[in-house]
Formats: sequence, C-alpha cells, structure tokens
Amino acid sequence: MALAANNKPGGALPAGYSKLSDPYDASYYDGGTVERDYLGGLNMDFALTSRLRWKSTVYAQGQYGRGTWASPYPWYSDGLMPNGSPLFDQITLEHAQRGGFTSALHYQIANNDLSAGIWYEHYHVNVGRNAYEEPVLGEGNPINSMGSLPDPTAHLWGDSFSSNSFTAFVQDTYRVLPNVSLHFGFKSLWQSVTGDQTTNIPAYTGTDALASGTVTTARAFLPHISGDWHFLKNHELFFDVAENVKSYPIAGYKGGASPFAMTQSAYDQTMGAGKMKPETNWNFAVGYRYVDHLLNASLYAYHTNFHNRLQQITSGPITNPYSAVMNVGGVTMNGVDAALVITPVTGLSLSNSISWNHATYDQNVTSGGTTYAIAGQQIVNYPRFMYKASLSYSWRDLSAHIDTIYMGKRNYTYTGDLSIPSYWLTSAGAQYHLRNLGQYNRHLGFLQDLTFSFNVYNLTNTTYIATAGENGNSMSGDNQSFLIGAPRQYFGSIAAAF
Repeated sequence: MALAANNKPGGALPAGYSKLSDPYDASYYDGGTVERDYLGGLNMDFALTSRLRWKSTVYAQGQYGRGTWASPYPWYSDGLMPNGSPLFDQITLEHAQRGGFTSALHYQIANNDLSAGIWYEHYHVNVGRNAYEEPVLGEGNPINSMGSLPDPTAHLWGDSFSSNSFTAFVQDTYRVLPNVSLHFGFKSLWQSVTGDQTTNIPAYTGTDALASGTVTTARAFLPHISGDWHFLKNHELFFDVAENVKSYPIAGYKGGASPFAMTQSAYDQTMGAGKMKPETNWNFAVGYRYVDHLLNASLYAYHTNFHNRLQQITSGPITNPYSAVMNVGGVTMNGVDAALVITPVTGLSLSNSISWNHATYDQNVTSGGTTYAIAGQQIVNYPRFMYKASLSYSWRDLSAHIDTIYMGKRNYTYTGDLSIPSYWLTSAGAQYHLRNLGQYNRHLGFLQDLTFSFNVYNLTNTTYIATAGENGNSMSGDNQSFLIGAPRQYFGSIAAAF
C-alpha cells in the first residue's frame, strides 16, 4: 500500500479497493502507538485514637503518548510535501503531568462508620499533531515513527490544557442490624479547565482557530444512599440511588466529546449561548447476590436518566471530517445484568454473564438547520445485548482456559439508519508454572518461578468491527469511522520471578 500511495493516483491498488469511495485512505500506513507512564506516590495511615483514623495519599504522574499513521493527503496545494513526497507521517503527541492528594478521616462510634474527606488534583497536558516528511520513493529510509523522530516539517495543530479539580465528601454507614446496613452521604465537585490553541495550520485543520476558553463544572450537593441486607445464609439483597455529574472532558481538536475538540466559532456558538452544560444523571439500582463454594450468582437491574448528554457529531469528508460537540438532551437507560459462576469440582470453573441494555435518546435534535429523528433510537456504539462465557481448569501447575463473547448489533449513526453487525469472538490459552527451580539445579535456586504462557486471540479468525465512532458518529450515512478488529493472533511468553 505504501508503494501504491507513492504512485497515487496511478498506483496499483489491491483488489476491491477501487470500489471504495476513498481507496487511498482504506488502509493505514505505518500506524502505531507509544505510551510511557511514570507514577509515584506516598500512602499515609495514622491511628489517631482507637476510633479515629486519618488516611492520606499524595501522588504525581508523568505521561508521554504518541499515535501515528503515514497519510497520503498532504495539505499543500499540489498534494506533495516540500521534498516532493506524496506521503507524510502525521504524529499526535501528548505530554501530560498530574499531581494531587487525597485525605480523609474515618471515625467509628456505636453502629456508625463516619467518613469525610477531600481530593484535589492539578492536571496539565500539551497535545498536538506534527507532520514529518517521508522520503521520496527510493531516496532514503522511511521514518521510524516508533523510535527517535527528526525535527517536524510542520506543527499542524496544538492545544494546551490546565485544570484544577476539587472533590469533598461526607458519608455514614449505619449498621441497623448485624445483617442490615444503610449508607448515606453526599459529595461536592468543582473543576475548572482552561484550554488554549498553541498552533494551527488552517489548510490542514480547515479552520482559522481552535477552541480556547475556560469551562467550569460545579455541583455542591450530589446525594448517595444505598442499603445491604443479608436475609439468609449466602443470600443478599442490595439497592443504590445516586446523583452524579460528569465534568467536561478534556480533549484536543477532534479528540472526543469535549468543548475544546471543535473550532473556536463552534465553541462560541455553544458555550456562549449556554447550549452546553455538564452531563448529569440519576441512577437507581437493585440487585440480588448468592455466594457459596459451588455457585456464585447475581442479578442486577438499573434505571438511569441522563441529562445534557454530550456527543461528538461528525460530518463532511472522511479524510478531514468536521466534528462538533452537541448537547443531544436526555437519555433514558434501563438494563439488567446477570452472572453465574459454577465450580463443580476443584480447579474447574464455568462462568457466564449476560447484559441487556435499552438506552435511547429522549428527543429529536436539530443540527445545521435539519431535524434528525433520533428519539427512541439506541445510543450509538453501545450494544443492546452482550454475552460472555469462560471455561477454565487448573491442575497442579497447569492451567487452561477458553473464552467467548457475543457483541450485539450497535447503532452506527444517531438516526439508526446504519448499524454494526453482531459477532462472536473466541480466544484460548494455557499456562504452566515451574516452581522452585533450585530443586532441579542448585545454580537455578535464585529463580522462584518460571511461567510459560501461550494464547490464541480470535481463535476462529472472525472478521468484525472493533472500534466504532473513532472520529465521531454522523447523524446519518456512512463516514467509515471505525476500525476492523484484529485477526487470529498467537502470543507466547516466558515470565520469571526471583
């Protein structure tokens, strides 16, 4: 495909590609990701009295991320990079730092477990996309996008975000009886995020300015109540009621359902007119659980009302789509989850879980002067039915498993005129432990454990769509915003413990 791209538009394409609306964008060139995380922290636990404990954590994290693919669409008017190449690596880079602390007091008195605490975090991230020239065919080695990078040819776009968030909570767990507990509490949340454009090439992004501004999420009282009743041996009933708020997501240009993921004009039209608000929901749940040495079973039913649901809407050409973030109003969700784990003999386990979820939009929406009939449609990218099963067996140092999952049909567009078909996916694997290797050879006494693993992913080599809405979802029609799942793959590993 790289050769075909270098020769575009006259390059030879694989069979069937010519039938696509965008054949040169059907396959990714040199796509990959790199991520490095550095995390450190300190936990503190002080017993101030026999009834009062003070627990705190301080932490810091540094993160580096890179995602790349070589694009056949240079933004220059002649369709070529300055060196004459029709290909360039577009690499999205992210540098993030976060730090914060949690601190809480826990006090026991009579039949009450009282707690109160706070959580503060500061987060800063720079995210952007650079362009790197690929050499003209035959005139040099391609860029190693997973290794050291040369100086970029251009900084295509860039965003910088800084946020401060603060959460406080108060709660009490009251033991009414030895087998009955009630939980009461509430939390308060405040978060402020400032985003700024750091660079922008309008010929590439298609806009004169990326979104910049400050957004704030604030809720003083978010209540939570739950209860638990062990009414017979091994039997348990429970319920849970809570109000939640979702702070505005932080994402760069076209990076998700964030106020900062769109153009400055779209940001001004939505945020300035008050059309976008933090997403909130009320969740009601009730469940039953049974646990013993042969059988674990659970049944969980829930009802959730979402308000101010934020969604990423995509339109325009698939090579450079236009993305907007819209408040699509309310979503009503009803669902049931059931799980069953059977362990008939030592080492053998059979688990099954079923999930049914009916989540639909409450009203139609208007975008670009057109009203779209999405009321009653299942929310995009979310299946109504899922099933998982796993059979595993362990005997001494040998274990094996086989797992399968059924993913139901998913709506691909908001109006539901296109959907992603259901699929079955099966994987299997085995593992063997060699313990205390010193018993075989005294020179190997430093090895406590040697583990050999072999796994097969997608055992039946099923063709399926894994990621849906990669660049957002359109109201209707096909914008090819998805990724095909991985084919059958084999993995082997050896791990040592000292």
